Amino acid sequence: MMISHQPIGIFDSGVGGLTVAHAVRTCLPHEDIVYFGDTLHLPYGDKSVPTIQSYAIKICDFLLKKHCKVILIACNSASTAAYDLIKDYVGEQAQVLDVIDPVVTVLAAHYTHANIGLIGTRQTVSSRVYENKLYALNQTIHLKSLATPLLAPMIEEGYCHNKITQSVIEEYLHDPVLENIQALVLACTHYPLIKDQISQFYKNKVEVIDGSVLVANRLMQLLLEKNIKNEQKKQGEVHFYVSDYTDSFSQSAKLFFQDKIQLEHCLFEG
Repeated sequence: MMISHQPIGIFDSGVGGLTVAHAVRTCLPHEDIVYFGDTLHLPYGDKSVPTIQSYAIKICDFLLKKHCKVILIACNSASTAAYDLIKDYVGEQAQVLDVIDPVVTVLAAHYTHANIGLIGTRQTVSSRVYENKLYALNQTIHLKSLATPLLAPMIEEGYCHNKITQSVIEEYLHDPVLENIQALVLACTHYPLIKDQISQFYKNKVEVIDGSVLVANRLMQLLLEKNIKNEQKKQGEVHFYVSDYTDSFSQSAKLFFQDKIQLEHCLFEG
């Protein structure tokens, strides 16, 4: 049985999920968070489905041992490859939330008949998961998807605000696939870290959809629905675990969470 004071478990291949964790902390400041960054195996975007599923199940075991009441898959590639498997595996031990469905819900509600661009990893784009979910909702949104495989590794290495970053971003966004769009979905949780450069490229004439806040809002709804929202008045704690210690993860965590970072290495085989 899940109870309110249990933590929220969040995982990603690296720093990208920190954008989601930060949004969750802002939206739900009293919740404790356990964050797992699988830095040993990043990026997930170029991995096979069985490989991602294998990593995801091991991480879920870790988060369940930490008594997490919710497991939030803060990675589009893992959400695409492993969401259904994780839900079946976890069963009634915890609630499971992905980063795709909250974005699809907003697209369906506000962008009917629009041309919407989407950038993400090869895994996310090739799966056509966004297109399939919108089709299932009988939506007539024209989704124009482009794989941008260099962005997540670049961001992991700390290249977010320099000429190299700008050049790569512009090269991708000039692709004809993304012509004449009204909005652009950032279908990778790493990409909000370069949201400003993307918005500048479009001169703020294209809405850039960052799913982090949408996911945090959906999490709050879920906690209220299940009556497991933590109503304590003290600030929640955040504990960070990584499968391989990297300076870039440590620096990114400190950037998002100004308080003291508790970063622990967790042996992760496979």
